[in-house]
Amino acid sequence: MKTIRLLLIGVFILLGNMGLSAQNADKLYEEGKALYDAKKYEQAFQKLMPAAEKGHKKAQYRIGRCFDKGNGVTESNKKAFAWYQKSAEQGYAKAQFQLGRCYMKGKGTTADQKKAKTWLKRSIRNPKGGDKVLANLKEDCAKGDEEAKLLLKMAQE
Repeated sequence: MKTIRLLLIGVFILLGNMGLSAQNADKLYEEGKALYDAKKYEQAFQKLMPAAEKGHKKAQYRIGRCFDKGNGVTESNKKAFAWYQKSAEQGYAKAQFQLGRCYMKGKGTTADQKKAKTWLKRSIRNPKGGDKVLANLKEDCAKGDEEAKLLLKMAQE
């Protein structure tokens, strides 16, 4: 009886810690996003990285952006690709789009047009955010962005 009680207490503690960890990652992400949007990239990175390491898909995407653009860190295409990939595999539409873009350009990885099309299609068909990705892509096309035109064509093939 005592063993079962101790086991149950251990399970409840573990579940409680998992919930706190998710809340903590969400809080870190929100703080990091606010700093990123304020262009305080180094401070943002310090908040976003722990959330990303805990598996927060939006934080992983933002860390990818930091490495992609050199915002708050030394630019690294390979690190950007790796973080985009982690986020994309969790179904985050913006990361799926960036991963497709990386594959198209060979940015941080070997160029692979088939994988590029796969990820670009996933991004615009994603029920959570795909419509926004597509709208942004069409807006860039309307502005005459040649890369956006190519990306849109690939995503719609």
